[in-house]
Amino acid sequence: MSEAPYRYEKLSEQAFDALVEIYPTVTVPVEQSPLWARFEAALGRRPYGMWAYYSRNGALVATASYLHISRRFRESLVVVNGPVWFSERTASAETELMRTVQSQFARAAGVNPLYVRMQIRHPRLPALGPLEHGWYEREIVVDLEPEEEAIFKSFRPNARNSIRRAKRAGIEVVSIPRSEWIEVFRNELYPILEETAARDNFQSFERSYYEKFMTELGDYVRLLVAYQDRTAVSWLITTEYRGYGVYYFAGSSHQARKNFAPYLLLWEAFRALKAAGNHSCGLTGIVSENYPQLINVTTFKRNFSSNVVELPTTYDIPLHGVRYRILAILLGLRRGVPVLGGTARRGAGMLGGLFGGSGRRNAAEGSTDTERRG
Repeated sequence: MSEAPYRYEKLSEQAFDALVEIYPTVTVPVEQSPLWARFEAALGRRPYGMWAYYSRNGALVATASYLHISRRFRESLVVVNGPVWFSERTASAETELMRTVQSQFARAAGVNPLYVRMQIRHPRLPALGPLEHGWYEREIVVDLEPEEEAIFKSFRPNARNSIRRAKRAGIEVVSIPRSEWIEVFRNELYPILEETAARDNFQSFERSYYEKFMTELGDYVRLLVAYQDRTAVSWLITTEYRGYGVYYFAGSSHQARKNFAPYLLLWEAFRALKAAGNHSCGLTGIVSENYPQLINVTTFKRNFSSNVVELPTTYDIPLHGVRYRILAILLGLRRGVPVLGGTARRGAGMLGGLFGGSGRRNAAEGSTDTERRG
């Protein structure tokens, strides 16, 4: 294979932190941080490392953290919610990055990936597929920089009224101390998630997934619970990294929906994130072309902001073109859907509760794991 267009360099955790510190205005998703790699390792998965990519003049172009996924007939390297771009993300720059990745991993040590999966804003060859979608394409982002009163007034009337109704119903929102997270989640909150999953017809992770999430990302996580008469009825987990918060997991009982607890709970989360210095909060996935099943959670999230952010779609970058195409055809025949030809127009079948419903799926490989939030 010809020489890579970009120079690439593997980064240690310390080198990554020092590098991104130079770019304080660039949003780096927590999934592209060393924190997430440690979380994946705690789950028994295999992070493959973090790389920086530089142009010929030495400018930083992008960084990418890779997760090694080994499945039958399709070993892959997956960039979860990335790469992160530090220079202008033009079509030509993305093409150069894809060609670099092909050169970089064609003969990588310790792996033999069939393809590399990452988000591409300007799809063109060598990008194909993907075989499965693994990350949402649109999200609501709430601006936390205005004063609290201005943020509240920016909500739709339905959200403001629901927050007031929750208060009148006696809902109390409590930020759970870190020392109590596991006990509270295990005894009070996971049963709510199981109820949410059964009601909304999706499959959550096992309890240990969420416990490891809180343990490994502890310094960057908040657990808020809505109580009525000292009984937990709704909960959520947020992350915050470099000034950007994310409404990550949640669950609500049937009673919580009757007393509007999720509205007050999310409002209190915004207040806590703002007080901690975060400038924005992403509410994660809403309905899009490849995820029409997210329409229900979209209705809830749109109550809090009209700011819709378009994210690049996930694509595969084949490293062994013939093998990839054969596999794509076989998978397409099995699923009864077309696979190749630009954007695959299908949602992953297990996304019912993902990105706004219940227990977030592993976005690395479309259908390998299950869901997110309820």
